[in-house]
Amino acid sequence: MKFEKIDCGNGIVAVVSSDNKVITDVDSALDLLMSAKYEAGTKYIAVDKKLVIEDFFVLSSGLAGEILQKYINYGGKIAIYGDYSHYTSKPLKDFIYESNKGKDVFFVATKEEAIQKIANII
Repeated sequence: MKFEKIDCGNGIVAVVSSDNKVITDVDSALDLLMSAKYEAGTKYIAVDKKLVIEDFFVLSSGLAGEILQKYINYGGKIAIYGDYSHYTSKPLKDFIYESNKGKDVFFVATKEEAIQKIANII
């Protein structure tokens, strides 16, 4: 796992790259947050959807809720970018819509949008 540090003027966004999934469970998600804090000096993370286990997007698994609650508790912000068009779950679409209205978690199409969303709340 590597971090590309993007200076947004009033803070750093860590853009994650990896050959493997970086969010597979609650512990790996917390490891990602702590690694970004210590390696990149930030709690603001942008990660490609491809690096997140698919169970995260099955809301009934409870994984997304548990992970995102931990991020909020630790002051972390995350933007997950990628293609969400193939999801048909209304609860997931509603969850994404509501998350994007907040200031902690964002689901967007591109890396640039992810960086911009976080930059706007720093």
